[in-house]
Amino acid sequence: MAEVIVLDSPEDAGRFVAAHIAAQVRREPTFTLGVATGSTPLPVYEALRAESAAGTDFSRMTAFALDEYVGLPAGHVESYRSVVDREVTEPLGLDAARVHVPDGSLDGIETAGERYEAALDAHGGVDLQLLGIGRTGHLGFNEPGSSFGSLTRVKTLTERTRIDNARFFDSLDDVPIHCVTQGLGTILRARHLVLLAFGAGKAEALAAAVEGPVSASMPGSAIQLHQRVTVVIDREAAASLEYRDYYRWAQDHKPQWQGI
Repeated sequence: MAEVIVLDSPEDAGRFVAAHIAAQVRREPTFTLGVATGSTPLPVYEALRAESAAGTDFSRMTAFALDEYVGLPAGHVESYRSVVDREVTEPLGLDAARVHVPDGSLDGIETAGERYEAALDAHGGVDLQLLGIGRTGHLGFNEPGSSFGSLTRVKTLTERTRIDNARFFDSLDDVPIHCVTQGLGTILRARHLVLLAFGAGKAEALAAAVEGPVSASMPGSAIQLHQRVTVVIDREAAASLEYRDYYRWAQDHKPQWQGI
C-alpha cells in the first residue's frame, strides 16, 4: 500500500514535498529529480523557489521531464521544454545542460523514445519522480491501455486529455495529438515516486489508482507495483478513498525518522 499524506491545501502539499526534495539536495547536491508539468506540480515548484531563496543550492541537481508534445515549434510557450525552463531551470538556477526533456521535434521522432531511454540509462536514473494523475488515470501521457512494461515512446493523446489541456492553448485545435512520454516501465524505475493530486476532479481517478485493482485500464494503478511511493493530496482529492481515516491515523503516528 502506498503511503498517503492528506494535507489541507495544494500549497501545504507543495511545501511538504519541496522541503523533502531540498533536504535531499543538501545531502546530495547531484540529486536527480523527475519533473512533471501541468498545473498539479506548480505548488512544489513555487515552494522550491522559496527553498532556493532560503539558501538551498540546486545548481548541481539534474532534472528529467516526463514528456513532451510532438510537433510544437521550438520555443513554443506551451512546449514542456519551455514550461520546465520557466518553472524549474531558471528560477532554481539549474545548469541547463543538466535538464533533459524528450525531443518532440518531427525530425527524428522515430527514435526519440530510444534516445531518451539511453540518456536516462547513461545518467543512472531518477532519484525522485514527481507525478500527477489525469482524470483518465494517466501518468505522464500513458493513457488507459498502456503496458506496465512500456518505455519512452510516441503516444496518441485521448480527446479527454486534449480537452483538459486545451486551457493552456488558444483552442483545442492547437493541442497536439501526439506526445513523447516516459513509459510506465520507465517511471517505475525511479527510486521514489511522489504522486500529487488536488481537487475533487481527481478524487475518482486517485482512489482507483491507490485502492483499486492493478489494471492497464487505470495506468495510475502502476504505482502499486513500486516499493516506495508517497501520495500527497488535499482533502478534496482524498474524498473517494475508502481508507482515508487510516491514512490520517498512520500520518499522525508515523515515526519521524522514517521521513517520506
